[in-house]
Amino acid sequence: MSVFIIAEAGVNHNGSISIAKRLIDIAAKAGADAVKFQTFKTENLVTKKAKKANYQKKNSNKDQSQFHMLKKLELTPLMHKRLLSYCKKKKILFLSSPFDLSSIDFLNNLKLKIFKIPSGEITNLPYLRKIGGLNKKIILSTGMSNMNEIKNALNILVKSGTKKKNITVLHANTEYPTPIRDVNLRSMLSIGKILNVNFGYSDHTLGFEVSVAAVALGASCIEKHFTLNSNMRGPDHRASLEPKELKKMINAIRNIEIALGSSIKRPTKSEMPNIKIVRKSLVASQDIKKGEIFTEQNLTTKRPGTGLSPFKIIKFLGKRSLKNYKKDQQIK
Repeated sequence: MSVFIIAEAGVNHNGSISIAKRLIDIAAKAGADAVKFQTFKTENLVTKKAKKANYQKKNSNKDQSQFHMLKKLELTPLMHKRLLSYCKKKKILFLSSPFDLSSIDFLNNLKLKIFKIPSGEITNLPYLRKIGGLNKKIILSTGMSNMNEIKNALNILVKSGTKKKNITVLHANTEYPTPIRDVNLRSMLSIGKILNVNFGYSDHTLGFEVSVAAVALGASCIEKHFTLNSNMRGPDHRASLEPKELKKMINAIRNIEIALGSSIKRPTKSEMPNIKIVRKSLVASQDIKKGEIFTEQNLTTKRPGTGLSPFKIIKFLGKRSLKNYKKDQQIK
């Protein structure tokens, strides 16, 4: 099954429908399976006194409150519908993460088939129950959480009505950008093994090598932020891939998928012709007369591999030759 790649536009549209459409164009052209935005009503998400995260302060107006920052990044209901329609036109799946209960209802009314739960909601019981009750496919990010919190969230989603097989859990770190020393990618495997669930990776590191590594380790889903330009003003641009990088990442992931191939070790079609060229055959290391005894001194192995396998030498040692051989002649 192909890795499901989510190009995370998030709030990198900066509140502009035209930028959002350009981001959809880029994601579709790059070959992503889905492009994801964020759905929220600021009044339902954050108090007016809530502080910004440090990375948000660095990449946006530090004197501006989190409330004021997010208010400018809201997508209206009409914008959602226009973007959903545009995604259908571009043949890419539209996704959005809801950040409050009313946004869950709104996205459900848009008939979204997949619900992406952001890391910050993993301990939000009413939120989890509401999404779990929809019985849709769910992708759950797990930044800032421990294994018990992930297990609890999974239990809530399943008890609320979602089948476990329809849930994919993404290992994540919510620092933007994530320091390489804090990636802890092996914990992605622990999530899959301990919780017996589909797993993947939501990547907030700079570059995309960790996403490729996650695929090599077995991730079934990759989520990665992207932007028109990483120097744009806004909270997430600096930790996002630019268009050419997004394309390179997706190409790398698809190549890794192909390279993983089968678990069966056997010669491939492309290398079969090399067997006769590179392997060796049993040959005479010197002239051998009929009736002479084969020894390790008068037998050797040399290319090409068109004759008897060198493994056959043990059947000849100590036996008499039935014919004359010239040096380098293959033993029959």
